[in-house]
Amino acid sequence: MNLEEYFERIGFHGSFDKPDLATLKLIHKQHVMSVPFENLSIHCGEKNVMDLDAAFNKIVRRGRGGWCLENNFLFGWVLREMGYDTTSLGSRVFNHPLNDFGPLDSHFINKVVIDGKAYITDVSFGTSFQLWEPLELVSGMDQPQAAGVFRLLDQGEMWVLEKTGRKPEVLNPEFAKSSLVKRNETNQIYCFTLVPREAEHFLEINHKLQNETSLFTNKSICSLQAPTGFRALIGWTYGEVTYKPDEGVDVMDIRNIMDDEIEQILLEKFNIKLQNKLQPVNNKSHYTF
Repeated sequence: MNLEEYFERIGFHGSFDKPDLATLKLIHKQHVMSVPFENLSIHCGEKNVMDLDAAFNKIVRRGRGGWCLENNFLFGWVLREMGYDTTSLGSRVFNHPLNDFGPLDSHFINKVVIDGKAYITDVSFGTSFQLWEPLELVSGMDQPQAAGVFRLLDQGEMWVLEKTGRKPEVLNPEFAKSSLVKRNETNQIYCFTLVPREAEHFLEINHKLQNETSLFTNKSICSLQAPTGFRALIGWTYGEVTYKPDEGVDVMDIRNIMDDEIEQILLEKFNIKLQNKLQPVNNKSHYTF
């Protein structure tokens, strides 16, 4: 494992001898533009393991993406190697059917302190909820990014991340009422505490998410950010979303694809070539573009 290989993977060619905010913002954005958020391994008969070497080999050397327990785990290592004051945290993702946060820390994030100010980094949530840059850990402050306006809210025992987005403009009438299109303008994303967490804290949830009924066993997901929005493949549904903040809309071009198109879509749109055959899944479970 070395930083040079990682920087090559994300297309970062700048100076990295100074762990400042400008460099952090740059590598955060380069990561989400280069490394997909995806759970395809578990739909190819493989397992995701909570292991740093495995994450590095998969994401950096094999050109794959990963979910948060791989992507943010790896990103935390990168930040520490670069000299950033970095602490890993656990977060509980908002469950829309339950209208509450999940009971377990199923999402891995990192906190970075620079010149006395704390920031939350998260390079692996995907679709329209993906941060492009770190968020300053300040309660109630609007922090506009390409996807919308993010906010961190200090609620005493925990912090909450929420986002206010734009209205969807769905081009394909077949998807006008699809459950894959988010309708709420403001959404809670996850909550977290500032208690430091080691990798061992996530071993049980890493197993549960792959072996019990969960979003990740119910849907095969691949999402990658792009300069004007993002693209995603959910089961057999492929979509490209273009952010148009001046018009107050997100333009969604969504269509269903055939089995024989999947390999080409993954290669052309996500730069992913799988070793084993993907068995797409899109069972009923709340997830949106």
